[in-house]
Amino acid sequence: MNFEEIDVTLTFLPILGLTALILIFSAIRILREYERGTVFLLGRFYKVKGPGFIIIIPFLQQMVRVDLRTIVMDVPTQDVISRDNVSVKVNAVVYFRVIDPEKAIIQVENFYNATSQLAQTTLRSVLGQHELDEMLAERDKLNVDIQTLLDAQTDAWGIKVANVEIKHVDIDESMIRAIAQQAEAERTRRAKVIHAAGELQASEKLLAAAKVLAKQPEAIQLRYLQTLTEIAGEKSSTIVFPVPFDFLNALTGKVKGNQENE
Repeated sequence: MNFEEIDVTLTFLPILGLTALILIFSAIRILREYERGTVFLLGRFYKVKGPGFIIIIPFLQQMVRVDLRTIVMDVPTQDVISRDNVSVKVNAVVYFRVIDPEKAIIQVENFYNATSQLAQTTLRSVLGQHELDEMLAERDKLNVDIQTLLDAQTDAWGIKVANVEIKHVDIDESMIRAIAQQAEAERTRRAKVIHAAGELQASEKLLAAAKVLAKQPEAIQLRYLQTLTEIAGEKSSTIVFPVPFDFLNALTGKVKGNQENE
């Protein structure tokens, strides 16, 4: 071996060593506890690796990282027309996570965008089947319905929808005034119904009291005396003395007898 060959070898050794180090470092991957790596071998699915230290064969294998943590996705405001033809604006938040990294990468191009679009259409579809009162009063039930539909449709993508929460239901000012008038009318109706029920109960009690007093004439006299006592205690210059009907009847009968005797 001459000196020229030695010089060439010494020149390429560092380059070869550097290349080997680059290949080694490019083959090493560190995945966190909440990450998984979907590995492809020559374009075909190979396996899901991680977490921790893994090795990828350069140029032959490719890896796509997948985050398994719960993702909080804000659903943009949607224009919804309720079943009773009321236009409202609704937004929501969706909590979901990847449970199958293989399906999340292979079955759908971008699982986040796909889930977002599906959440928007499902939100409009479900709320459009209910009236405005149900949107405002039965929000928990609507959350469960939307979550169930989303979870069933995203199962093929390896996505688990854990929860859906409707945040705001915005209504036009004209509709707010109409709802306020409706609520006021409902309160007035309830007040009248309660008042009528009270009048009915009072009349029933008065009828029962009249029957008791009719059976016991002495009780009527006691009631008269009690009424006089109450009137005398007040600052009044006029006292009305009630006359019993039986006294009037007796008086009327006596007058008639005197007329007949004459």
